[in-house]
Amino acid sequence: MPQHNHAPIRICPNCSGFASVAIATGVRLRDGSRDTVPVNCQPCNGTGTIARPLATAKAV
Repeated sequence: MPQHNHAPIRICPNCSGFASVAIATGVRLRDGSRDTVPVNCQPCNGTGTIARPLATAKAV
């Protein structure tokens, strides 16, 4: 059977693939847990991967 070679996934260099995180604000809630804010990586829109750059021809 033929095997397919798919293009390797390019991990976002800004977030290293960890696109969504929860940052603690330092405030504690009534139950004792910490208040967190979800944040997504802006360059990759929270996916953790980026598109392969298009090939461009350089004029010599």
